[in-house]
Amino acid sequence: MDLLRFTTAGSVDDGKSTLIGRLLYDSKSIFEDQLEAVEESSRKRGDEHVNLALLTDGLKAEREQGITIDVAYRYFATPKRKFIIADTPGHIQYTRNMVTGASTANLAIILIDARKGVIEQTKRHSFIANLLRIQHLVVAINKMDLVDYSEQVYDQIVEDYRAMASRLGNIVDITFIPISALNGDNVVDKSQHMPWYQGPALLYHLEHVYIGGEENHVDARFPVQWVIRPMSDEWHDFRGYAGRVAGGVFKPGDRVTVLPSGFSTRVKAIHSPDGEKEEAYAPQSVCITLEDEIDISRGDMLVKDNNPPEVTQDIEAMICWFSSKPMPHRAKLIIRHTTRETKAVVQEVKYHVDINTLHKVEGLETFAMNDIGRISLRTAVPLIHDSYSRNRQTGSFILIDPGTNETVGAGMIV
Repeated sequence: MDLLRFTTAGSVDDGKSTLIGRLLYDSKSIFEDQLEAVEESSRKRGDEHVNLALLTDGLKAEREQGITIDVAYRYFATPKRKFIIADTPGHIQYTRNMVTGASTANLAIILIDARKGVIEQTKRHSFIANLLRIQHLVVAINKMDLVDYSEQVYDQIVEDYRAMASRLGNIVDITFIPISALNGDNVVDKSQHMPWYQGPALLYHLEHVYIGGEENHVDARFPVQWVIRPMSDEWHDFRGYAGRVAGGVFKPGDRVTVLPSGFSTRVKAIHSPDGEKEEAYAPQSVCITLEDEIDISRGDMLVKDNNPPEVTQDIEAMICWFSSKPMPHRAKLIIRHTTRETKAVVQEVKYHVDINTLHKVEGLETFAMNDIGRISLRTAVPLIHDSYSRNRQTGSFILIDPGTNETVGAGMIV
């Protein structure tokens, strides 16, 4: 079975955690003792019904306030597909948490309260999903039970969202589903209250959405993570290079170039926990052996010559600033990109993005927490990279404060 990673996003009280709880509950993906614990917690809190949001909101502060603060990951499976859910917070001050949770997602569920329609947070989360190149969006119009399952309300929200989304360039398909997470309408089973809606229930769509074309199988990229030397009698002369294929396809006999040194050789064999493989492709983790003895270490990359990556010290990128401390002028940071880590300095802040209007704001020298914008970096050693639009693995990086070791930002190379 293949794996679908998806994230939920929406404003406060739009029902993200309740929706995930309903998905887990109606798809029979929770244990009886978990359900009993949630029922007991709901009773102690004085809730009128079983509060399914408690399945994902585990922090004490989350349960006290009835909001999501940290990213919660949940795993479940149906006979068709495996799923990893990232339940991300809706508050504006937790934008960085949404960026973290959405960075590996194939699909995003944007929740909209049917009573409120498209609001500022809807635009913010849609912009972030677009920035992170999440190609599939589900716009779940929730709390339809509070607007009497009105088709007119649904149509108006669809029209407003399409007008806003027309300015976003990376999203391939948008699916609109009217739901009631509290009552389970159109979550796992089709609703009897909305006969005017002819589309699929949410779970059916999640099981059948096609995500196979998202990996880059053209540009061969293999960042070396570890050099394997067993030093045993059985594998006395073995020297293999372990890592995760970030793009393209590698086969025994393929001619590859080692960057940044530029030496060329051929792939001798591809090893995996299941034995030798005929080919390796993204996102498989394998060990590659080469025909020639070349000095290769962590941070180097095996590529093919047909579509070589960029190798440069000057990087242009969009970043989201995570730290509560503002970014210093010409900040000196550590950049971690694929398996390479090096020092970097911020040469220039190009502009900030006003997420509400999508306008560029120029003339600012720093970033505050949750700000998004474009910067230029210079690194101590060249980075072997692609643009984020071409390859999410070789086009992304994180920034680390060398003094505190805190992750202060995440970036996408343009």
